[in-house]
Amino acid sequence: MFVDEVKIFARAGHGGKGCIAFLRETSRPKGGPAGGNGGRGGDVILQADHDLNNLIAQYYQPRLIAQNGENGGGKGMDGHAGKDLLVKVPCGTLVWRLASSKSVEVSDPENDEQSTPLKLSTGKRPTLRYAGSERAMEINLEAEAAESTAVHSHEKGGLITDLTEHGQQFVLSKGGRGGLGNRNFATAARQAPRFAQPGEPGEEGEFLLELRIIADVGLVGYPNAGKSTLLTAISKARPKIAPYPFTTLTPQIGIVEYPDWHRLTVCDVPGLIEGAHKNVGLGHSFLRHIERCKMLVLLLDMAATDGRQPWDDYQNLLNELGLYDSTLFEKPRLVVANKMDEPVAEENLKKFKRKIRKTPVLPIAAAFDEGVENFRKLIREAVVEAVDVDLAAKEHKERKR
Repeated sequence: MFVDEVKIFARAGHGGKGCIAFLRETSRPKGGPAGGNGGRGGDVILQADHDLNNLIAQYYQPRLIAQNGENGGGKGMDGHAGKDLLVKVPCGTLVWRLASSKSVEVSDPENDEQSTPLKLSTGKRPTLRYAGSERAMEINLEAEAAESTAVHSHEKGGLITDLTEHGQQFVLSKGGRGGLGNRNFATAARQAPRFAQPGEPGEEGEFLLELRIIADVGLVGYPNAGKSTLLTAISKARPKIAPYPFTTLTPQIGIVEYPDWHRLTVCDVPGLIEGAHKNVGLGHSFLRHIERCKMLVLLLDMAATDGRQPWDDYQNLLNELGLYDSTLFEKPRLVVANKMDEPVAEENLKKFKRKIRKTPVLPIAAAFDEGVENFRKLIREAVVEAVDVDLAAKEHKERKR
């Protein structure tokens, strides 16, 4: 199961209590106050890891509780600090603070080990039915998993951090400071204090982890356009391929390798439908994964196997991208005409070029590896150029500073 959005509850460890104690030894019957300090509570730390590709670990363990600090002891013994809780997340994870806390059950801090797991409220379960097959059940289960972790935009608070680089860390919740023992309050006028400080509570809160895949190339198109077939042809990824829409329900990542050891990551985004910018068909869950791509590939079914015309698909895709995020138009785009092995595809390609002028189109037949090698070459050139432009922009900003 692929999970790219999940609610969590994080609580750092509480600081240990300071001790109230007095030294009593044979040679020192009135040794004075000797209460030790409490230990510091552990932090909850997020760390980006490029070996992970989704948030499934946090989906099954949404309560992140760090260890409490130990209480101080007699004879001036300080308590041990609580261990930090290090949580690894995929690169490209955004952390949002949630404004509401209705879906989290917080138990007594003294009994966190026996506490019940976090309950996530689910909305209406979407169902996509295909009569006469078990596909409806499969799609419904995948949609339930996506819907159960979905968070409406009005519930989000501010963006806390964006973990994009491998090894990057962020302290999500800071542990509480340990209390001081009574030995710290002894003065000439008050030589036997009978009080100590309690430990400070650790920070806690509800957060949303949202994954936006970091890839070089994003494949965008309507369902059944052949995106998974193309990904299989250019990489060793093996997504499910079938002759019906919505075969791909979660983003798929493929690695394109070249003879000189150069590598590109390609993200196959599930098929978009009209109204995706309004989150129709979980459109936002799919569209956000192309925001970080260096270039976009608009894949069109030039054979019109589903009854839609390719020029209409092209205009609708541009419309959905622009309404979702106008900055996507700034990315380099490559228009690819797939399924050119079909007899009607040649005629449709001519009509497409007449209707959509000044738009270069690359004809391919991914199922038969026709034009695939040229496609690999073009995406590499576009990505390298995009990287050079980004580096030049960064250098220009640094010079201005």
